[in-house]
Amino acid sequence: MFSFHKSPRLIASTCCGVFLASVPFFVAAEQTGYYGYGEPATDKQIAAWNIDVRPDGMGLPEGSGTVDEGMAIFETQCSSCHGSFGEGMGRYPKLSGGEGSLTEDRPEKTVGSFWPYASTLWDYIHRAMPFYAPQSLTDDQVYALTAYVLNLNYIVDGDFVANKETLPKVVMPNHDNFTWEDPRPVVNNERCMKNCKEQATVSDSAAGKNLTPSTTGPLDEGITQ
Repeated sequence: MFSFHKSPRLIASTCCGVFLASVPFFVAAEQTGYYGYGEPATDKQIAAWNIDVRPDGMGLPEGSGTVDEGMAIFETQCSSCHGSFGEGMGRYPKLSGGEGSLTEDRPEKTVGSFWPYASTLWDYIHRAMPFYAPQSLTDDQVYALTAYVLNLNYIVDGDFVANKETLPKVVMPNHDNFTWEDPRPVVNNERCMKNCKEQATVSDSAAGKNLTPSTTGPLDEGITQ
C-alpha cells in the first residue's frame, strides 16, 4: 500500500494494484506547528522536570533543615513504613543499620551501609517520598529529613544543619568501596582502510564438511532431510 501526501504525481492502476509512474516523487517536511498540536515548553514546565541533584551537590536548592526538625517530620510522614528509627516496618526497606553486612549472603543496603553520596539521599526523598504523596514535601522538609536519616546512621551529629553547602561535604561510610572507573577492557579495533588483507585470513571453513545445508542447491552430501 502506498500513501501520498499533497502531491499531484501521476498514479497508474493495474489489475494487481497501484504503482507510481516513473516521475520523481518528493515530499518536503512540513513546518513546525503544521499538525496543529504541541508547543515549546515553558521555563516553568522545564523547572518542574529539572529536579535531579548531582553527587557534587549541583541542583540542590536554597533552604535548610536540622536533625530535630527532621525527626518530627519523619515521625508523621515516614515512620509508618520505615519505623521510628529507620529499622523498617514489614517488608518496607531499612534506612539505618547494616554496617559490615555487604559481604554477607543477605547484605542490608541501607543509607549508612551502602549509599555513596548524601546528596543522592536528598534527591530521592525529594522526588519519591513519602510513598503515598511523592514531591509533596517542601525543600526545607527534605533537608530536615536528610539530616535526620544521616544522624540515624551516625554519619552526622545531632546539631547538623543540612543545606546546599553542608550536604555535599558529608562523606558517606561506603563511598570508597565503589568503583568509579569502568573496569571493562577497551576492545574497539581501529578500522583498517588500506592494505588490510594480510591482517585477516581464513584459517578454517565449513565447506566440504557436511555441516550445513547448501543454500543454493540440494542439501550437502551426507545430510538428509
